[in-house]
Amino acid sequence: MAGNFNKVLLMGNLTRDVELKHLSPEVAVANIGLAVNRRFRTREGENREETTFVDCEAWGRTAEVMAQYLAKGRPVFIEGRLKLDTWQDKDGGNRSKLKVVIENFQFVDSRGEGGGGGGAPRSGSGGAPARQGAGQQSSSNSGDEAFYEPIEEDDIPF
Repeated sequence: MAGNFNKVLLMGNLTRDVELKHLSPEVAVANIGLAVNRRFRTREGENREETTFVDCEAWGRTAEVMAQYLAKGRPVFIEGRLKLDTWQDKDGGNRSKLKVVIENFQFVDSRGEGGGGGGAPRSGSGGAPARQGAGQQSSSNSGDEAFYEPIEEDDIPF
């Protein structure tokens, strides 16, 4: 197989409310904690469960929609890619952390607990992040972050 592939699909519950920040008036970023449970049976027949905690980030319009409609405990399905952030700590040591950059998401339940009085949509996509202008750059510990905009079926000319 030629090339590389980096795709993550996760379904879990938010571990905290979405933390939305604006790097500039046009660029939003959201930090999201996700808990993903795995149930399994041991060789001895005992039912067990393990939880994996995943740090995620969303950009642009996706970040804004997630912050508006999602809150701690809410289930969500995300699609994204893995990204390694690297930095130096205050002692000069090299540190790194793997996170998921959310490119798309779907609401899993239909609870109407979103902000803004209307409640959350029953299902659907988080939408594509806003396009990054030629002069805009996003801030990230590991360098520039390109915005992802999926191609919709209506965008294909044939």
